[in-house]
Amino acid sequence: MNIRQKITSILYPLIMKGAEKGKLGKVLLNKNQISPRNSFYALKGIKGNGEELDFSAFKNKKVLIVNTASNCGFTNQYSSLQTLFEKESNNLIILGFPSNEFKEQEKADDKGIAEFCSVNFGVTFPLMKKSIVLKKNDQNEIYQWLTNKDENGWNTHAPDWNFSKYLIDENGTLQGYYGSGIEPEKILS
Repeated sequence: MNIRQKITSILYPLIMKGAEKGKLGKVLLNKNQISPRNSFYALKGIKGNGEELDFSAFKNKKVLIVNTASNCGFTNQYSSLQTLFEKESNNLIILGFPSNEFKEQEKADDKGIAEFCSVNFGVTFPLMKKSIVLKKNDQNEIYQWLTNKDENGWNTHAPDWNFSKYLIDENGTLQGYYGSGIEPEKILS
C-alpha cells in the first residue's frame, strides 16, 4: 500500500460513519419486484486477465456487482467483500469492476489492480477488466444493463461513487442499488 492508501485505511471507520448517513448511503430497492426486460444471464463480461465470463453460470446464485478503485476512502471494502464472498460462496458471487471515473482513484492497469487486491486484501472473487461504469458512450455492457430500466426493468441510477453496489437475485432480477456508504454485509442481512 502507498501512503495515501494507508491513511485512508486508518480513516476508514470515520469515512463509513459519515457516508452511510449522506448521499453515499443511498439505497434503492425493487419493491414491486419488477422483472428485467432483458435477461441478466444473457450478459458476458471480460475479466481483468482477459478471460470471458458468461453470466449464465450465475443462475441460482445472488450476484453482487461493485465498481471499485484502489485509491479510494472506501477501498477497505475489499476486505468486507472478500469476507462476504467466503462466507456466502455457495449462494453468492461478487464481481468487482475497477473504474477510474471518480477523481482518478484507479490509475493502475488490470494486472496491477489484481496484484494490489490479492496482496492487500486476499481478494479471490472475480475482478473484471477496468471499464467505464457511468452513463457514457463507452459504458460497460453490464452497467448499461444495471442503469437502464429498459434492460433491468426499473433502475436508472448509475454509481454515485466508487464501491457502489448492485444486487441481483437468484432469478436474475435486479433487487437493489446500495451506495458506497453501505457496508457489503448489511446488504444480505
